[in-house]
Amino acid sequence: MRSIISCLKRRRLAVLSPTLRFGCSIETALCEYSSSSFPEVILTGKHDNFVGSYLSAPKYFSTGFSSVHGERPTAEYAKLRKESLESEFGHALTYKSKSLSSLYRFGPFLALYRATIISFYVLKLTIWRLFVHDIRRRAVKFRETLIRLGPFYIKLGQALSTRPDILPKVYCQELAKLQDQIPPFPTHVARRSIESQLGVGVSQVFADISKEPIAAASLGQVYKAHLHSGELVAVKVQRPHMSHLLTLDAMLFHMIGGQLKRFAKARKDLLVAVNEMVRHMFEEIDYILEAQNAERFASLYACSHKEKIVPGSAATDNVACQKNDGIKVPKIYWNFTRKEVLTMEWIDGIKLTNESRLRKANLNRRRLIDHGLYCSLRQLLEVGFFHADPHPGNLVATEDGALAYFDFGMMGDIPRHYRVGLIKVLVHFVNRDSMGLANDFLSLGFLPDGVDIQSVSDALQASFGDGTRQSQDFQGIMNQLYDVMYEFNFSLPPDYALVIRALGSLEGTAKALDPDFKVVESAYPFVIGRLLVDPTPDMRRILRELLIRNDGTIRWNRLERLVGHLFLCLLLYLFLYAVLKCMFSTCLMSSFFL
Repeated sequence: MRSIISCLKRRRLAVLSPTLRFGCSIETALCEYSSSSFPEVILTGKHDNFVGSYLSAPKYFSTGFSSVHGERPTAEYAKLRKESLESEFGHALTYKSKSLSSLYRFGPFLALYRATIISFYVLKLTIWRLFVHDIRRRAVKFRETLIRLGPFYIKLGQALSTRPDILPKVYCQELAKLQDQIPPFPTHVARRSIESQLGVGVSQVFADISKEPIAAASLGQVYKAHLHSGELVAVKVQRPHMSHLLTLDAMLFHMIGGQLKRFAKARKDLLVAVNEMVRHMFEEIDYILEAQNAERFASLYACSHKEKIVPGSAATDNVACQKNDGIKVPKIYWNFTRKEVLTMEWIDGIKLTNESRLRKANLNRRRLIDHGLYCSLRQLLEVGFFHADPHPGNLVATEDGALAYFDFGMMGDIPRHYRVGLIKVLVHFVNRDSMGLANDFLSLGFLPDGVDIQSVSDALQASFGDGTRQSQDFQGIMNQLYDVMYEFNFSLPPDYALVIRALGSLEGTAKALDPDFKVVESAYPFVIGRLLVDPTPDMRRILRELLIRNDGTIRWNRLERLVGHLFLCLLLYLFLYAVLKCMFSTCLMSSFFL
């Protein structure tokens, strides 16, 4: 045990403390885990002076997409982000000299047991690495090991599958196969958790609740219930002690992270990237935050939800609320929602992978795809607040032909200049302008200082191939870009990795309805429309680059598509004008005869 503590101190762990997310220190968290007789555990953070001073102190570092002073990021973005994360996490856990000793004094056997399991699998990987040189077999073994290690490592693997700047392409492709499903925990444990969180018995809140979970995942499971008012609801219950177990696993990961980095041939500091991913994991298990995300999402994109602006969120988006009547979001029942229990409206729907039921319900597949595509592109390119995991389990089709979104734990938020950057990347990619694309990556802070832009441009040009790229799907495109990202040591900001995940999930979901769907090709009309209606200089410049080559000649094929888009818009406007005129004339005649 002394060796574990000394190892942890020596490495000066940089992991997100529950203090920052749950209002209690790590020591208190594991103390609660080892003894369930601490109902006041959540209140201890109120008396922790370090917590208050830490959260209220100004942060002069880059976090996510925000640069040091809110300005447009430079090429030093990745370096600043790395240093700030190390400084922040290191300060959070080494503030008190006896912090780690106290932690393991409350749960030594738990820590030792878990450390033994992790060390055993790391040793197996190390031996495997010595005798197996086929990178594909090693990638498969790496994925299988993460599955055996449990929820933290499954989530970690899923996040790393969208980080071609960290792992080789083969590993990214293999980790993308990870499924977020493990056996459910007992219902009596879930009922006890509900009662503990809500402070009353289950029967006092719900008229009835399903005996078994309707769905289960690595972080929690969902039950179907009726309120005493008769309303049908879904009750999401977190796995017991999940925050404490995630914390313990994240801390122990830093002991073996170096060895995993060598086995997987990680190109950069894997531990710093994991710190960013741990942030997202703790956000996913905060159901209060998820409920706020759901209401913000509904206020921006869904027509059927009652308007409610979450303080400090929707008001800052500065966009017109162009709702989509084809999008639904479940209503949140705040009286029955806590950090580990989320109660929301039950929405009946059909899974997008259930072809027979969709056909039986006579639902228009093309319309469903259009709803999902339009909503997703508005999220990524227009508003900035987006659902990062729109896979088939989080989207269902309702009987009236709408799409219902679920699970708002994993969300991204990107400011306008990054959305403009994303549009520029898309335009330069469609034009196969490798130099423009390389400069975009540099201005967004993806490339390190001193990189040879011409070499990056040449590598991108080589990845474009023989002109067949434009007909490929998003995953095929990313597979070819992975090698370039890995070779030139790209550094993806965490939310841009979420953008990649969102686009990949969107295309995978749409392919369940239309096997020929291609997200990049389908996004083109939306991008054109965005460029035409936005009069800002940035958008005007992008439109010019889209239509005119560097040598001044016109891209006639692009112009033809643009004219076609305008022609369709004109026909639509003329049709609407004719309909309105006819209705107006009918009303006048009716009033005249009356």
